[in-house]
Amino acid sequence: MSKKQDALDYHSSGRKGKIEVIATKPCATSRDLSLAYSPGVAEPCLEIEKNPNDAYLYTAKGNLVAVVSNGTAVLGLGDIGALAGKPVMEGKGILFKRFADIDVFDIELDTKDSDEIIRTVKILEPTFGGVNLEDIKGPECFYIEEELKKIMNIPVFHDDQHGTAIIANAGLLNALEITGKKIEEIKIVVNGAGAAGVACANMALVLGARPENMYLCDTKGVIFKGRTEGMNLYKERLANDTSARTLDEVMVGADVFFGVSAKGALTPAMVKSMAKDPVIFAMANPDPEITPDEAKAVRDDVIIGTGRSDYNNQVNNVLCFPFLFRGALDTHASAINDEMKMAACMALARLAKEDVPDSVRKAYGGVEIAFGREYLIPKPFDPRVLLHVAPAVAVAAMESGVARRPIENMEKYRESLEALQGRSKEVMRLLINKAKGRPKRIVFPEGEEDKILRAAQILVEEGIAIPILLGSEEEIRARISHLNLDLNGVQIIDPMQSELAPAYEAEFFQMRQRKGVTLAEAKRLIRKNRNYYGAMMVQKGDADALISGISHHYPDTIRPALEIIGKQEGLSKVHGLYMMVFKKEVVFCADTTVTIEPTAEELAETAILTAQKARHFDIEPRIAMLSFSNFGSAEHPLTLKVRRATSLVKEWAPDLVVDGEVQANVAFDPELTARQFPFSDLKGNANVLIFPDLQSGNICYKLLNKLGGAETVGPILMGMKKPVHVLQRGDDVSDIINMAAVAVVDAQEAEDK
Repeated sequence: MSKKQDALDYHSSGRKGKIEVIATKPCATSRDLSLAYSPGVAEPCLEIEKNPNDAYLYTAKGNLVAVVSNGTAVLGLGDIGALAGKPVMEGKGILFKRFADIDVFDIELDTKDSDEIIRTVKILEPTFGGVNLEDIKGPECFYIEEELKKIMNIPVFHDDQHGTAIIANAGLLNALEITGKKIEEIKIVVNGAGAAGVACANMALVLGARPENMYLCDTKGVIFKGRTEGMNLYKERLANDTSARTLDEVMVGADVFFGVSAKGALTPAMVKSMAKDPVIFAMANPDPEITPDEAKAVRDDVIIGTGRSDYNNQVNNVLCFPFLFRGALDTHASAINDEMKMAACMALARLAKEDVPDSVRKAYGGVEIAFGREYLIPKPFDPRVLLHVAPAVAVAAMESGVARRPIENMEKYRESLEALQGRSKEVMRLLINKAKGRPKRIVFPEGEEDKILRAAQILVEEGIAIPILLGSEEEIRARISHLNLDLNGVQIIDPMQSELAPAYEAEFFQMRQRKGVTLAEAKRLIRKNRNYYGAMMVQKGDADALISGISHHYPDTIRPALEIIGKQEGLSKVHGLYMMVFKKEVVFCADTTVTIEPTAEELAETAILTAQKARHFDIEPRIAMLSFSNFGSAEHPLTLKVRRATSLVKEWAPDLVVDGEVQANVAFDPELTARQFPFSDLKGNANVLIFPDLQSGNICYKLLNKLGGAETVGPILMGMKKPVHVLQRGDDVSDIINMAAVAVVDAQEAEDK
């Protein structure tokens, strides 16, 4: 199938187009209808009449953006008309929703009359919280935006201009840092005097570039003072007092090239004529002015970015507009001003210098991504962009005086943004905040692993935990240097050289001498198996918790902990759970990792321990003891076991909401439960699922992850005397951070007891 047909099928299959309107309130009963429409809807109408700002409280205005276009400059397609541009505007709506949870109505205006566009958008102001102008050709786009900003009291933003400028200049700032050049000394050439080119030039000037070092070119050559052909007010403002007339001439000795023109406009000869360490942003769409391969064939000191995703340093507007509008909408800003645009630019530049999460690396094929010549700009699918850009824009809106609803607690605001990215962010932030209250020492036996080191950096920076790294100090420090991390204050212990090792060996031998361990074997295990050394650190109080498993099999990690630390008194064994995080709810599944064929007593233990863990996350547990039977509907040894386990939970922990044996569908169906099992304590709204055996539990949590779209946190080990948690081999840095937070809270609870 051709790429053309793929694209056509994508847009036409199923429900036509790419967007739809979804109700956010129930409308299933006559009562719902009376509230949603007549007569109930009159109440918010009257409140808004008295106080227009209440529209942000009672309607979707505060999260609704108009994407407005007349189709005169659509992508690389040119003037194709308003209707033909509609798929692009719908696509813009998807990006707003996907990256910042902002709703969009796309509005295509069938006119080339700038004043008519201005009048139309102005009278739509009551509907929207902001306006994103899109794919309107220059110079009309400049006039339309300027006039709308004068007469409208909501943000108006032409993304083709400012979005490109913000991202390209963020890349420029980082490129200058790498090359050691100063912005006030560099020579900049901008090829393309339309919306994006003019905006790139203007933003560079705001950042400190000198007007006499700025050269703007269009299809007729250099824009110089006194030129009359093809000029307009916006080009005139950037005209340079120069004798140069062609792009070839001004490229000689240039430090920076911004290209928003056409394929092939920048030749290898021009690149060769540039200054040392030239910076090129060739952003023509869909094909750049010169490809990175062509530029690097001429010289190896070039730093280059394009608008394409198949090259490094992609200038992609999705890095800007969703998050810029998010910050503007959340402060009820009356405009998007230069301060807010500059804040977005600086936030992107700063973010590119931070360690890149594994989720982003995976999205880009698992390649190494680190700040440098090939990574000046954050990747478009980096979830941290929302958390960096939107707050920076919000602060700038408040400080510049355009915010009508200042954000009082910026930390809480960042947490609310995290919640937009998924329920797991929200629930884990709760636990992370608990951990920050009293950070504990966590020993990592796999101290030389890159993921462990990168996680340790975040744990230190955020004050979540105090990491202790086990391994060869020389090797660990070499990895730290290679990853460009700052872990100078973190304790590194090599068990082969440790002064504590002899005491650990003696104690371990005493523990296991009647269980087949010789003195020589005790010495070998403590010195050469860092999981044993780490477990001894926790046992002796030299660390508060242990986390391992990123490069080991599950049994190899848990065995040393069981031999040295052991299970809690009064428990039959340890148990494992996974927290499954859906968009609107959290479900705890146990036992999913440890006990293969549990007894009724062990099932009851699992239920009680899982309930305690749910409360760590401030979630009140409602436990369903699962089976293939509903309250005695099938008599079988397997169902009798679950029935007895349910009775034991009620006996041992009478404060818990628990019922069973029950089938999985009944556990989540309140209407069915009320109709057929009104006696049940569960009421069909379970959030803790206890499986009758490991096989069913393991299968279910993996299906929920892959088919149900649940995010997983775990495996979380329960029932150890001291906190020990096991990582999975595929875990990324964020998983390690989450597990560290769990371990710290476990250690805090143990200390309190």
